[in-house]
Parts: sequence; C-alpha cells; structure tokens
Amino acid sequence: MGARKKHAPKRGSLAFIPRKRARREVPRIRYWPDVEGPPRLLGFAGYKAGMTHVIMIEDRERSPNAGKEVAVPATIIETPPLVVLAIRAYEETPYGLRALKEAWMDPRAYDREAEEGKKEIEELRKRKAHLKGREAEELERQIEALTAKVRTAERLKAFFKDLERATCLPKEPDPEEALREIEASLDRIAEIRVLVATQPRLVSGVPKKKPDIMEVKIGGGTVREQLEYAKRILGREVQVTEVFKEGQLVDVVAVTKGKGWAGVVKRWHVKILPRKTRKGRRRLGALGPWHPARVLYTVPRPGQLGYHQRTEFNKRILKIGFDGGEVTPRGGFLRYGIVRNAYVLLKGSVPGPAKRLIRLRYPARPNPRIPQKPPRILHISLESPQGK
Repeated sequence: MGARKKHAPKRGSLAFIPRKRARREVPRIRYWPDVEGPPRLLGFAGYKAGMTHVIMIEDRERSPNAGKEVAVPATIIETPPLVVLAIRAYEETPYGLRALKEAWMDPRAYDREAEEGKKEIEELRKRKAHLKGREAEELERQIEALTAKVRTAERLKAFFKDLERATCLPKEPDPEEALREIEASLDRIAEIRVLVATQPRLVSGVPKKKPDIMEVKIGGGTVREQLEYAKRILGREVQVTEVFKEGQLVDVVAVTKGKGWAGVVKRWHVKILPRKTRKGRRRLGALGPWHPARVLYTVPRPGQLGYHQRTEFNKRILKIGFDGGEVTPRGGFLRYGIVRNAYVLLKGSVPGPAKRLIRLRYPARPNPRIPQKPPRILHISLESPQGK
C-alpha cells in the first residue's frame, strides 16, 4: 500500500474568489495612497525582463545577518519613459468619484516643435561659422541639445500613429480651452489624474507596437499645485527617476502567469483521497450538505488557475539605472532579450511571466522596519541562464 499523507495542506484563501481570468492584461489600480511633499506621479509601469541575484550588505537592523554580505533574488523591470496623454479631473459625489473634465494634448504640437527646432539649429550653425573658441563650443552644446529635442519630437510623432491602435484620439483637441474649464471649476475638483501610455517600440524584448494606456494619480501638494504639475508634464515624456528613487518601497500590481484549467488539488490544495476511494482520488469527497440545496461558493471547484490580477506589497527598489548592460546576463534574458532602456531592480519576485506589463505604485501600507535608503550592492550576477 502507498503511504498516505498525514496532514493535508492548507486550502487556498477565499479572499481570491472568484478565480477567473483577468479582463485586461493592463492591471487596474483601485486605490492610491496619500503622500506628502510636492506634487508627483504615484505610479509607473514597465515590462518584466527576468530575474537574477545580487550580493548586498544587509542593512535591516533586526536581521541576524545585519552588516553581512547576503545573496538576494532580484527582478529586472525595463521602464522606458511614459508619455502623458491627458489630464483628468475628478469631483467627489455621494456615489464616489466622477470624471468632471478631460484635457487631451495636441499631437500637432510635436510638428511645430520639430520645425522650430530645425530652424533654430540652422541659425545657430550660421552663427557658429563665424565664431571660435569657447563661444563656438557653447553653441555646439546648444545645437546638440536642440538636436536631441527634435529627435524626441519626431519619435513622438511616430508614436501617435501607434497610439491610434489603442484608442480613438480627439480629432481636434484644444488643451488650452479644456484647462481653462478645469481651472474655472477648481473648487469642485477632488483629485487630479493623468492618462499615460507606454512605448513598447523602445523595448526590444516585447514584440508589440500598440501602447498600453493607464491612469495614474497625482499626489502631494494642493489640488491647484497638482494641476500646475500636470500642465507641465502634459504631452511630454516622464522618466522613472522622476517618480521613484533607489531604496524606496513600492507595491507591484500585475497579472499572474496563466496556467489554464486545473483541478481542485492543484487549484485549492485539497487533500488527496485514500487509495481505495471510488471514482478517483484527486477530487472532492462531497460537494456539501443536502440543505441548502445548492453548491456553496466556499466549496473548492476545478477551473481557471492563473492569469489573475494580484498586488504584492512593499517591494524594495535596489537600483535604478539607465545602462541595461549592468543587469543583462550574457546571452540576454530568456524569452526576453537585452535591456536597452532605463530599468528598476526590485528585491524579490513579481507576478507574471517575462514581457508582462508591471505597474509600480507608492506603498499603500509601508513597512517601517524596512530601511528606505539606497542599499550597498557589491555584485549583480550576469551569469548566463543558458549556460553560455
């Protein structure tokens, strides 16, 4: 006779019922914490590249390894800049928040910016032809800065063609008029949020063109200060360093890896029945009592496992960098490739497979025992996962 299990594993938590597939691969954040200080975005987004391990100095005072070298697992999230598409003002009603007014950016502004930049570059080059020494060097620096701005404007012009794949943009947006209407009703506004879009074309490991659009709240300061900050970033790119800093805690929201249809043992960890059980062992002994004459929702049933939206709290940012070569292993990440943009190195794992969109948010319930300062990293493993 085969050995029987002495103790059944714990059944899965009922807090995650119903376990059905997520509606969208872009997770929805339903709660934004209150923060102090100047206005800033409370979230960012990136794409999961893979995992590695780092050697760092343990800086938790209560840890038995405090001050020693420890190896910790880490996840790399590639975070290309987000484009701020629109400002959305909300008012408080007896039924919750209600969108009051939106102000969309005008894509034609990039055409004007590119043309003006090219004209200014030509004028500076004409002036530089008659100068030498420090003045010529100063003009050369200005020309390089303007050239970078023109390239960004032309890239964002192409980005809006991709954006039409994801949403219907206003035909003739008038952001100035919309912002005047928002300012006129400032006393009714409770929150200011912005619509942002990712730029997957910049990510070599994600084979998609359609941007992912999401809403991010602006926190800190007064409502008027939040609106002024939103006006400054409307229509431009935002880097991850403008939102988060090294050592900070973040909450991670993502859709988990899908595992398809699963039985009750794998899905709910119920006990495997004895060997001589009739009609199978990897099933329930009974669906419940006669009365109530229905199957209760608390009874484990087979069904979808994985591809659920989940939130993991208090992940620590170990490092933020702009050189992907610092974290890309030899041969690239499996099923992803090479990190070419800014990245965030998080302690621990995050939900979802490689290439999955990961949203980062300011912590809803920060742990005061975790130090929120940049850790001392001694080594980041770049060993090839393919044995190269």
